[in-house]
Amino acid sequence: MRKLLILCLFCLGIGFAISNFQGLATKGEFDSLVIDFKENIPAREIENQLLRLGTEYQIAPRLNSQFSQAEHTYTVKGDRALLDKLRASSLSQDTEAIEPNYIYSIPPETLAKDLDAIDPNQTYNATTAPNDPQYSKQWHLHNINIEQAWAENRGKGIVVAVIDTGVSKVPDLDQTEFVEGYDFVNDKVNADDDNGHGTHVAGTVAQSTNNNYGVAGVAYEAKIMPLKVLSAAGGGTITDIAEAIRFAADNKADVINMSLGGGGESQVMKEAIEYAYNKGVVIVAAAGNENNNSASYPARYARVISVAAIDAKGEKAEFSNYGAGVDISAPGGGHGTKIWQETIDPETNQPIISGFQGTSMAAPHVAGVAALIKSTGVTAPDEVLAVLQQSVRKIEVDPQNYYGAGHLDASAAVKLAQKGKITFNDFFRWLRDNGYLNLRFWIDGGAVALLPKVAMVLGSYLLAFLIRNYLPFGLPLFSGLIAGSSGLFFLKGLYIFDLPQAPFRVLGSSIPELGNAIAGNSILNPVFASVLIPLLLLVVCWSVPSAKSFAVGTSLGVAACLLVSAVIAPHVWLLGDGGLARGFLVVNGLLCFGLARFAARGDSQTV
Repeated sequence: MRKLLILCLFCLGIGFAISNFQGLATKGEFDSLVIDFKENIPAREIENQLLRLGTEYQIAPRLNSQFSQAEHTYTVKGDRALLDKLRASSLSQDTEAIEPNYIYSIPPETLAKDLDAIDPNQTYNATTAPNDPQYSKQWHLHNINIEQAWAENRGKGIVVAVIDTGVSKVPDLDQTEFVEGYDFVNDKVNADDDNGHGTHVAGTVAQSTNNNYGVAGVAYEAKIMPLKVLSAAGGGTITDIAEAIRFAADNKADVINMSLGGGGESQVMKEAIEYAYNKGVVIVAAAGNENNNSASYPARYARVISVAAIDAKGEKAEFSNYGAGVDISAPGGGHGTKIWQETIDPETNQPIISGFQGTSMAAPHVAGVAALIKSTGVTAPDEVLAVLQQSVRKIEVDPQNYYGAGHLDASAAVKLAQKGKITFNDFFRWLRDNGYLNLRFWIDGGAVALLPKVAMVLGSYLLAFLIRNYLPFGLPLFSGLIAGSSGLFFLKGLYIFDLPQAPFRVLGSSIPELGNAIAGNSILNPVFASVLIPLLLLVVCWSVPSAKSFAVGTSLGVAACLLVSAVIAPHVWLLGDGGLARGFLVVNGLLCFGLARFAARGDSQTV
């Protein structure tokens, strides 16, 4: 009966996870639908299908734009009910996708803009700095060590497509070279900005620099391709965004930046990203500003470099998404700090140096550094990503993947890229040397310290061997040894989209680690990293043989965990991580072993 109950609970859990996954894959706002016909369908057949749709459903699908003909992409006003009807009809036989035309938008935090100008009289006199008078406000460029990168490379010859609200050529973009873009919202060539977001993003990528005016940009000798897909209100459809991605790829863009996002997955978008990636375009996107445990779309797609935001102290911005899908982190403001660039005031359409915050601001830092890397001759998207991730300032403890591979470092990235094109052997060696061949890295985005866990498990077995009464091992003792020494550590930090992480952190922690896992800080550390929990378990379980065996195993496991921790990573709340902490852990480890031995001797006397 117990096994049946466990099986039922397991099935319910799997069903819950699947239902959550399906819900997450389909959530998102839309008021129109996409009908993407197969490319090999004759034009006459498409016309017949469109006529039938008009007759049967009283709808009139139309090509999304002048660029839609080759992909046979049509849109039509509609809701979930119409979507279900079309998917159930014979139309599905001739289409690659019938899906919601989701509305992606500027991540919400960036809509709260500070339009107060910087003091025009403030100057920065450091000899290595550019002569832009407001450069001193740009803590974010200092944060990524941009000046050392500029000494080597400034992105000359690289085209960065800014897929956003458009880009207006404000005075501090006057010396920045533009290539022709397109306005997919209004279907015209001129892609000026009517919001301010896109111009601010373009400024981070390539604001004119060393021009005795305003502020600086990351890759200021790169070219900007303005592609407007978001309206003045900040929203736009996936069909427009997907076509902008294809436009950028077909018009020789080297890097794409998308500081936008939403909740719905799209086949049309995914195919456009794959198309650009296969043409050698590096695609960068903002992870999102909902403080969720996963990146939003399009940052979540495998071919896109997903960027989380950090503040001036290098800490996770309070709004930044994290966890599943995050590849790297870069300055985005937060905790009172902002990213400063020149943009337009949407109310007056006048230029203004303004502070924004969000992952929208973090992404163009990475796009700008990607342009610097590409300018050195490292061109393949996967190689650019490898350079970015190898050159980061690594964060040693990041259990929830706030930072991906680490903090962006422009100087280190350019220096690494200049060493020559990365070969497969170089990349494989880097993966091996950094522990990234460990399977858990691909689950939670961070390598696990495997050796200490193995030492704890083996130590608990050795201690069990010393008391002999519990050999050969049964399941209760084995479970206790694992729970006390290491827990199911491979689950710690497991990311399944937006599901809560707390259960995985608890299951992935040994008993001494539970204080940190439950409280989220070290305040309970002295209680769990001591003999108290094993003692309590033995008192409760003494009269039940199998439960007592589990308690003995737990006591031995905790002993091994505490003794190994005393050697490699001592830390106890209020005692620090020095001699006092080591002494506390050693004494409690020995007490746990003595407790287990006492319990084992009690068993031998009753036999």
